[in-house]
Amino acid sequence: MWRSFVIFLIPLMLSSVLQSAGSTLNSIFVGRLIGVDALGAISAFFPLLFFLISFLIGLSSGASVLIGQAYGAGDQHKMKRVTGTVLLMGLALGVVVAIIGLLFADRVMNALGTPHNIFSDALGYARIVLVFSPILFAYIIYVTALRGTGDSQTPFYFLIVSTVVGIVLTPMLIRGWFGLPHLGVFSAAVAFVVSNFVAFASMLIYLRARRHPLALDKEIISDLRFDPDIARRAIQIGVPTGLQVVMISLAEIAVLSFVNRFGSHATAAYGAVNQVVSYVQFPAVSMGITASIFGAQCIGARRNDKLASVVHVAVALNYIVGAVLVALCYFFAWNILGWFITDPGTLRLAHTLLFITLWGYLIFGNSAVLSGVMRASGAVLWPTAISIFGIWGVEVPTAYIFMHRIGLDGVWIGYPVAFCVTLMLQSSYYFFVWKKQRHERLI
Repeated sequence: MWRSFVIFLIPLMLSSVLQSAGSTLNSIFVGRLIGVDALGAISAFFPLLFFLISFLIGLSSGASVLIGQAYGAGDQHKMKRVTGTVLLMGLALGVVVAIIGLLFADRVMNALGTPHNIFSDALGYARIVLVFSPILFAYIIYVTALRGTGDSQTPFYFLIVSTVVGIVLTPMLIRGWFGLPHLGVFSAAVAFVVSNFVAFASMLIYLRARRHPLALDKEIISDLRFDPDIARRAIQIGVPTGLQVVMISLAEIAVLSFVNRFGSHATAAYGAVNQVVSYVQFPAVSMGITASIFGAQCIGARRNDKLASVVHVAVALNYIVGAVLVALCYFFAWNILGWFITDPGTLRLAHTLLFITLWGYLIFGNSAVLSGVMRASGAVLWPTAISIFGIWGVEVPTAYIFMHRIGLDGVWIGYPVAFCVTLMLQSSYYFFVWKKQRHERLI
């Protein structure tokens, strides 16, 4: 189990790190080449994007469980049917998000209290990304489907393509090199869209050339239709998971509205802290994804006896890898934050906020593993309810109360407090309820 877990996990974690690195480099380009207000503008859009793709994340989660179980059972045809159905649903959702986002983005960002001096740039950035949501959504669905089969290498290869294109194109558009237009803060948005399109198209060509089981062939295209049974199962798993992500994104929007009260430099510090946190958060999330996929494959193969091993290995790796990353981020905090913040006051502010919150993501990773392996069996209701309670019953109220008592630092205290409460409740449900049950294939 250790060997299989590590072989799958390494490309998945490298994908997370690479994704964070690409985002960080683009933020550095924007912050250094344009200014702190431009960095604040792209940071202000992140919670809105996260909210709009929340149900897609849930749908992808449901698809990965079904594909993982079908893979464990050795049923290739069912894997293709799941992929076709969920891909169609993802494309439809992308069209809806593009339309709604374009119509209401200005109202939402205004309601968030986005500082006036960055409002126009933040809105333009949002609209560029949202109009291409269908392509982005289809790419995310396909990556999730591939990982459900135990293939974490292929998505990693094409994330490299996406990252390279993005970090090359962003400064070219900012500076207008080689006759390209000067797009300013919108450069990052255009580079994001182009890089994801290039990576997705290249990946589809590669899968056909390798005759991968999930290549976009005639069978998947013929299955690009609504299968009620598959859709129902994916929705049963995906809606609670998507609701959890929605509540997380709404909490981030609430937290951002708290931060925005302290001005655009506080918003920029929020964006900088998020960049550093992602290096610890995404590997923690990767542990949960891996636990969910391996758990689904065990259930598909009718090997319930292996589920405990999945949890033990994932939790151990979470603390080993997470502790190393947290230590490195703490040690090099000034240098990392200084890559994309030049204003001394904003830099000091971001440094303080980072030290308050970063250690809590080790606890977050442990919770992600437990909820991931429970989700692999289709048990999503109680893990989701616990996570939502941790967010809205603990994190947001704690942030609000401490904000009024000690200022901006108090906003970040809500994160580690919520992570600790959530782990305690998830552990209780896992040991006293879920672990005592027998788990069967869903399709």
